Amino acid sequence: MESFSLILAIVVVTALAFDFTNGFHDTANAMATTISTGALKPKVAVAMSAVLNLVGAFLSVEVANTISKGLVDETGIRPEVIFAALVGAILWNLLTWLVGLPSSSSHALMGGLIGAAIASAGVGAVHGDVLVTKVLLPAIAAPLVAGIAAMLGARLTYRLGRKADGKAAAKGYRAGQIASAGLVSLAHGTNDAQKTMGIITLALVAGGALAPDSDPPMWVILSAGIAIALGTYLGGWRIIRTMGKGLTDLQPQQGFAAQTSAATVILASSHLGFSLSTTHSVSGAVMGAGLGRKGGVVRWSTATRMFVAWGLTLPAAALVAAIAEWVCGLGDWGTGLVLVFLIASSAAIWKISRREVVDHTNVIDEPEPSGVVTTAMAAVSPPPTGVTEELAAAVPAAAPDAKAPSATTTV
Repeated sequence: MESFSLILAIVVVTALAFDFTNGFHDTANAMATTISTGALKPKVAVAMSAVLNLVGAFLSVEVANTISKGLVDETGIRPEVIFAALVGAILWNLLTWLVGLPSSSSHALMGGLIGAAIASAGVGAVHGDVLVTKVLLPAIAAPLVAGIAAMLGARLTYRLGRKADGKAAAKGYRAGQIASAGLVSLAHGTNDAQKTMGIITLALVAGGALAPDSDPPMWVILSAGIAIALGTYLGGWRIIRTMGKGLTDLQPQQGFAAQTSAATVILASSHLGFSLSTTHSVSGAVMGAGLGRKGGVVRWSTATRMFVAWGLTLPAAALVAAIAEWVCGLGDWGTGLVLVFLIASSAAIWKISRREVVDHTNVIDEPEPSGVVTTAMAAVSPPPTGVTEELAAAVPAAAPDAKAPSATTTV
């Protein structure tokens, strides 16, 4: 019984750690566009988002019930299975945060739970109909719906505001951005904090501390809300930079359209109990808003990296969780080994992240070119025209007989 109590405590603490990573991983969903357009200062933005995430955690338990009662069969699920699921989800969150990719914390958790459940009890432990209707289909539909709505909304705002005073309109849209960013934060707390509530409730049921089909206790709701709020306040600055500057360049009108569209989709899905990815919704809305302005562009190289990460999230988290569950099945020492691996891996990822610090002081700087091909192209590209002209004017003055460098001269 003592050993069981210990593993249950480990599961609860690990779940709250996942909730914490979910908070800083998804801060960009609410605040990236608001920060990139200058509507709010970075630290003010994340503080506002943290408070509203906490409030949102108390608004509904529908998504929590989808996790705890719908996705996997409660009977036969041991606390070690849930612990293994959280290990897969946390490591995927940290890896994608390290490289600045806005992947889905929700799908990482789902993938971990599915992989661990299959490794423990077989494919029959997963309710396929719930997986398809409340996880996979919303994952495809959400970015499309939010993107189309944001694109149309951005075009409408430009059309309606074409005769308005430029400064007054920009000020109004910035105020609208702040309001819509608050709505996204509230929706994020309503949707994402509940996933941790659901996973803790599932652990309590598996450990016999709660009766089957129970709703999350108040202490679970409170602790999950606080954990995600703390993570949000720290700010996932790497992902904020990608969402705010790496994907497209947004004006206040576009930021307002993107956030309003995303918040509407997220709140609607929370009401229906869909375990929606807020990352997918907001990313789709940002891309749609980017295309909603005449001459607006989306950096499809960054978008492609995001799409690849989205596709890998479920299977990658499931694979890591399945391996962790197999090791945990070897006994208490196996569970301890997985815990040590999780702590060591998390510490290593954090240490690597310190090589290039991204925080509130440089989050709105343009991201450096990423990838071998992009870096190589940047290295061999000719200098800008203005630079070439300055060199051409300066060299003859220094040496009258010297020829001005051509546009292909290496400097």
